[in-house]
Amino acid sequence: MGEARGTTDTIIALASGAGRAGVAVVRVSGPGAAGVLAHFSREEIPSPRRASVRVLRNGDGGFLDEALVLWMPGPETYTGEDVLELHLHGGSAVVEAVLGSALGAGLCRMADPGEFTRRAFDAGRLDLTQAEAIADLIDAETEGQRRQAARLYQGEAALAFETWRGLLMSAMAALEASIDFPDEADIPG
Repeated sequence: MGEARGTTDTIIALASGAGRAGVAVVRVSGPGAAGVLAHFSREEIPSPRRASVRVLRNGDGGFLDEALVLWMPGPETYTGEDVLELHLHGGSAVVEAVLGSALGAGLCRMADPGEFTRRAFDAGRLDLTQAEAIADLIDAETEGQRRQAARLYQGEAALAFETWRGLLMSAMAALEASIDFPDEADIPG
């Protein structure tokens, strides 16, 4: 797919924390997500939003891992696109082999940092304050930071901004009316 950066290409990235872990989640999003799954497994696509176990193989048929696979067709996904999640054994060699196989086959490109959230925003799945709150949730180190980010994510800031917007619109309307009709007695001051 080259290095073109657009919302019509398919992206892949490690969605869980880097380093050694029991489980690593690799996420794929875009129109080629089903093709990425077909690259790894010759079995049918699993039922939407139902976890299935699949043996993942590279392009030569070599064993990569046995993984839990989640298939989520768009538009009812985080990004609004087709999404595939591969829940792998969390060793870095397993993750690198899976990423390398998908990238080497030219089926997708590495996602830029925050690109899944950017696609969710572009698809109207999140507003700007929610998108920013996700970064705050990821960076939260204290309970207070987590609570603040959670309030923003749940729409507290957007509600306040919409209230302010309504007040400003009312004030603008009153100002315009007083300019256009200065002699009218029923125009508020």
